[in-house]
Amino acid sequence: MKTRMLFICTGNSARSQMAEGLARVMSPEVESFSAGTEPKPVHPLAIRAMAEVGIDISGAKSKSVNQFLDDDFDYVISVCARVAEACPSWPHSREQIRWHFDDPAEATGTEDERLRVFRRVRNEIRQRISLTLLAANIPLARQ
Repeated sequence: MKTRMLFICTGNSARSQMAEGLARVMSPEVESFSAGTEPKPVHPLAIRAMAEVGIDISGAKSKSVNQFLDDDFDYVISVCARVAEACPSWPHSREQIRWHFDDPAEATGTEDERLRVFRRVRNEIRQRISLTLLAANIPLARQ
């Protein structure tokens, strides 16, 4: 049976979407999902940052956390402090993890400067997912 992971943030437009896409390709043993407390459209720079590493999230749609309240997950991972406060506990999860990443959607500057922030956050998320999978003895995909 696959390990089920739900990544949650406020808007489900960048961090949680990137985490869902990364987890999906990082291990064949993971079934990943993402949602937000206040869903917004997926950010175009998140789509671009993920495409740069060969992951297509262009068809992703933002979803509400309410859609998943009755579902069972091995891990529910909040990727921002705001959602961790809004969802202090999660029903039907084996473990709840709290990560805090900068919100790349709030980055300012030129498009290139903002894209650099999306790349940095993407890479930070990838590192945390990798460490979590290794700690749980979940096999990584061959790259």
